[in-house]
This record gives sequence, C-alpha cells and structure tokens, in this order.
Amino acid sequence: MNINRLFNFKRTEKEEDILQKHGFQVLNREALEEKKEVAVVVPVYNAEKYLKETVDSVIRQNFGFHRISLILVDDCSTDRSREILNEYADLYENITVVLLETNTGTPAHPRNLGIELANAKYITFLDADDWFAPNGILSLYKILEESQVNYAVGKTIQVEAGGQKIIGKYESVKKRLNVSPLSIRHIFYHLGPRARMMRLDFIKENKIRFPEMKFAEDKQFFMDVLFNCSEISTTTDPVYYLNRLDENNGSLTKQTNIIEKTDSNIAVMKYVLSKKLDKDIEKMAINRLVEFDAITRLFDRHHFLKSESKEEYYEKFKEILGILKKTKYDISETFFKPMHKIAFDLLKEKRYDEIEQLFRWSKKEPNKKIVIKGDTAYYEGPLKDEAYKLIEIPLYAEVNSHEFIDDVFVMNFSAYGKQRVNINGIQFQHREKANIDHDFNVSAEADGSYSLKLTLQQLADLRAGGYVMYLVYNDYERINLIKDTDVKSEKDINQKSYIFYKTVKGNISLKIK
Repeated sequence: MNINRLFNFKRTEKEEDILQKHGFQVLNREALEEKKEVAVVVPVYNAEKYLKETVDSVIRQNFGFHRISLILVDDCSTDRSREILNEYADLYENITVVLLETNTGTPAHPRNLGIELANAKYITFLDADDWFAPNGILSLYKILEESQVNYAVGKTIQVEAGGQKIIGKYESVKKRLNVSPLSIRHIFYHLGPRARMMRLDFIKENKIRFPEMKFAEDKQFFMDVLFNCSEISTTTDPVYYLNRLDENNGSLTKQTNIIEKTDSNIAVMKYVLSKKLDKDIEKMAINRLVEFDAITRLFDRHHFLKSESKEEYYEKFKEILGILKKTKYDISETFFKPMHKIAFDLLKEKRYDEIEQLFRWSKKEPNKKIVIKGDTAYYEGPLKDEAYKLIEIPLYAEVNSHEFIDDVFVMNFSAYGKQRVNINGIQFQHREKANIDHDFNVSAEADGSYSLKLTLQQLADLRAGGYVMYLVYNDYERINLIKDTDVKSEKDINQKSYIFYKTVKGNISLKIK
C-alpha cells in the first residue's frame, strides 16, 4: 500500500521503518482519517477462541464506541482469526484491521504499527485473549482528563479457572492524582500492557516503542513510559480482565522458556543502565529486574528445583552480576524481602548447594518454623550458617482471640516486624469476586497488641460468601493473620450466619451463609 497517500504528515526514519519493515494490508483505512478520543490497539495471532469476546468488550464500552478507534493488527494468523476480523471490519466503520503479510514472531511490531497508524488523543492496548471492563476506557479517560498527566493506570483482574484475583495491587489500591512514579514502591513490577492509557502525542514525541523481542518487550516499553513521566495518576476502577484460564493454552506465559526470558530481561537491564538515569529511578527499575525477575522468577520457582541443568541458571546470574558491576551501588540494599538478600549474597559467593537448599525449603516446606525475638519475627531457615539461619519477616501477625461480645465482633492480634509502623488495617477479600473487598481500621492497644472491632451493622453490609482476612500495610501489601486454635466465633444476623474460623492453611477467615 502507499503509506504517504494514507498519512499526510512527516515521519522520522524510525517511524518509517516500522511502517515499511513488513508488508501489510489495511481494511477500513478511511477510519484513521478522523481523530478519535481513544485508540485501542490489539495485536492478534491465532486468537479465534477469545477474539470475539475481546472485540465485543471494546464495542460495548460505556465510553461510547463512536469515540474509539479500534485497530486490530493480525500477525499472519493460521486459524479463523482473519475471518473473524474481516466480519468486524464489514460491520463497523471505526474498526481498522491490519493484515501483516509475514509473521513477526512478537507482539511488539503489531503494537508499534498500531501506534504509527493511530489518530487519537489517547492510546491503550488490549491483548486478543483479554477483555475490558464495561467502564474501563471511560475510567482511564476521565482520570487523564482530570489530572492532565501523560499516563494513567487502573485495576486489572486476573481470571483463572479457580476464580479471580487482582494483580499489581499497588497500581489500583487508591485514586492518586498527579503523583510521582517514585512515590509508589512497586511501580516497576507487573509491567504488562493491561489497564494503562497514555497520551498518544507523549508516546510519539518521546519516541517510545516496543523493542522487537520475544519476551519483555512490554516491560521495556512501560519502563520508558515511566522514565519520561514526572507525574502519573491511578484509579481504583476495574479496567482490564487478564485471561489466565487453564484452557487458554495459547497464552504466551505458558510457552515461556525461562532461560530465553532471562536473556530478554538481561537485554532490558543493559538498556536501562545505558540511559544514565537519575539513580533513584534507575534503582527502582533495576530492583525489579534483579529481585523480581532474576531471583524470584528464576530461582524461587519449581522449574529451578526440577531442572537437571541448574548450571544454566547459575551462569545467567553470573552474567547479571557482571552487568551490575557497572553500577556504583549494592542493588540488594533495595530488596523488599530479606530472603532475597540472602540468596543474592549466596549467589555472589557461588554457594550453589545452599541456594538449592534455600529455595527447596522456600517452595516445599509447608510448616516453616517461626521464631519471635522481641518485636521481630523470623523464619528458621534451612542453612547451617548462623548469619543466614534466621530469615527476617517484614510483618507477621498472630490472632490471640476472637469472639462476639454483645453485638460486636472483637479480634485481638499481635504483630511483629519493621513494617508494624505501616499497618493500615484489616481487609476482607471475597474469595470468588476479586473486586469485592472491605477495609476496616484496627486499634493499637496498651499492651502492644492490636484489635479489630466490628458492629453487627458493619457485618451485615457484607454480601454472602467466603472472605479471606488480611492485615494490610503500606497501602497495598498484605499478609494473612495466623490462627493457632480451631475455635470458631459464630453469630446469626437477619437470617445470615457469620462464622469466623481457621482455614486448613492456618489463617483466619470469614464465611457468611
């Protein structure tokens, strides 16, 4: 196709390369001539099973589909995806379908092509097996308009065969307007394309594009977004449903080779360090790549323990340590979990037998021994080295008692750890509905313990079902409350039964029936 005839404005050499790199056909290209409020870019590859649900979720947006430009880029699918896309292009004039002539092997190029073709104020991304909440686009649009920032993010609900859960809680725990990305400790964790909207001019002016890698392309893209944002905004509204159903075998996460993925993470690490960023934001990005990707995902997983070629893992970490020598700080000082600091030290010292021992204990020991010393709790770890024998727990809580006193439910608990000062309260999380939770304040008692007091009216406001009870700290981090006894507290209120009990895992929970 003649690109210049379709787009009557000057492009950089890099932008022209994206357009010319792979041949493609465009259906409904006239739709791109009218500027819309929001462009939705969807990379498609063999997505026939969920594609209609994905597209329909955009069409049904309460924002108004007429205000949306939907750009679906098919990366040479071999199933019925193209047939489905052709049907939608025939039905809706603001659905633009792009048909690539060759497969690119990565969602990066289809997304980049979508960026180049988009003609809108804002842009967001949707994977072809996921779907938007009905108010998803409206929620992000409104907060961007309200705060006039370049980037906003909302709530993602992960859908699994066993239920739902919210991922990246730090992003959506509360409404924030015009805050620094540095004010959110985990801002570089979970950098997938979901539940995010950006000003399109901002993306183009800063030349932010997805690197054409098999893995981690979205990680580098959204790191670049954050590097260029002095302020961002967040909303508590549900925006995006992430499909992780068991039958979704086409999901890329189920096809990942961990060594290949680590190579991609190493490439991103080199990229971040090459940018010579301010040290505070660089440390946050590198922390994610080391603590989360290179320790948690590489070693604290069953695939490491099952692997017959563990030397591959160790060689990759040696490569990471070599890259980190270029920094003038100890990245392990930024780690959130003390056990990861121990693992980092052992890996540096090449104490690989102890590394395997540590992570085997982490994944396979169901009844980890707790040691209380003063105000701090520790796990008694598996290593003989006294320096690493006790592993500090940032926050640990034990239920001392719970009962109904007259018309008030009272629970007393003790908390240990450095994060005690950052306790926010107790959260009741519905077991089946990820978007249903209730937060309650706790009181510090004179003896150093804490108490939760709930009136019958507060309990009556909870809908029927099961609830996990969490102790919340730092706004979005949370832990279970451990309960020793099997004693139950029960109360009938307005033909409903409220039962507080100990689960098989030893946590306190609530059942309403």
